[in-house]
Amino acid sequence: MSTVTTSAAVGALVPVEVHFDELDAMGLLHNSRYQVLVERAWTAFWSAQGFGGSNGLENDAFNVVKAFTVTYDAPMSAPGTYAVNLWIDRLGTTSATAGYRVCSSDGGTTYAHGTRTAVRLDPNTFLPTPWSDRARDVARTITAPRKD
Repeated sequence: MSTVTTSAAVGALVPVEVHFDELDAMGLLHNSRYQVLVERAWTAFWSAQGFGGSNGLENDAFNVVKAFTVTYDAPMSAPGTYAVNLWIDRLGTTSATAGYRVCSSDGGTTYAHGTRTAVRLDPNTFLPTPWSDRARDVARTITAPRKD
C-alpha cells in the first residue's frame, strides 16, 4: 500500500490498512492498534525516502521511541484504507518529536492524534547519536511551521 503524498496541509499523508481482526468485541479499532498504525506509517515514509537498508535498522533507522502520546477523537468502526498524517514538530541533535493524525484516507476526518519522540542510537553503544544530514534534509520536507 504505500504512496506517500504531501496532500495534507502539513507533512505527509501515508495510507494505512485496518483489518477486521484489529477490531475489538464492540466492532471498534482496539486502542493499542493506533500506535501500530503510526509506526507502520513512519516505516513506510522513511522507506519511501530510501532509509532502513536491508534489515531495516541501518543508520538513522536505528532509533527507539522515547515517548508516545495519543488522544482519541472518534471511533474507527470498519476495516479499510485510512491514512496517517505525519509531520516533524522538533528536530534536535539526537531526538525528533513528531506529530501525527490517524485519519480518513483523504485526511478530512481525524480519529486520533498525538506525538511521538524518537532517539537515534549508535548501534554499538546504544547511546544517543546525531541524526545524519540526509535525515535532517528529509525531515525538513515535513516540518511543521513554528507556532511562536
